[in-house]
Amino acid sequence: MQLENPNLSYIKKLADGDVEFEANLIAILKKELPKEKEAFIESIRIKNYQNSAEHVHKIKHKISILGLEKSYDFAISFEEELKKGNPKHYDTFLNILQSIEEFLMKI
Repeated sequence: MQLENPNLSYIKKLADGDVEFEANLIAILKKELPKEKEAFIESIRIKNYQNSAEHVHKIKHKISILGLEKSYDFAISFEEELKKGNPKHYDTFLNILQSIEEFLMKI
């Protein structure tokens, strides 16, 4: 899957010029995503795929907020695969999360 570039278009649209709201939303993403990523990785490590799917469910909304439409669609299907005990797209999902983390570090 070709990775998209995260962007702030949706956040800026939501904020509608409210710089404080925009900054708060970005701060929440920066705070929550690393914790959710670690919890996801741990649930995969112990092969608790149902729990992994729940983490993907939470994370996919952050993916959407950052304008990653294809990655959001991927997360939806990956969540369903995990519910069926299939983690085969784990590396692709981690790549998506890595690109988001790198983007968030720059802003």
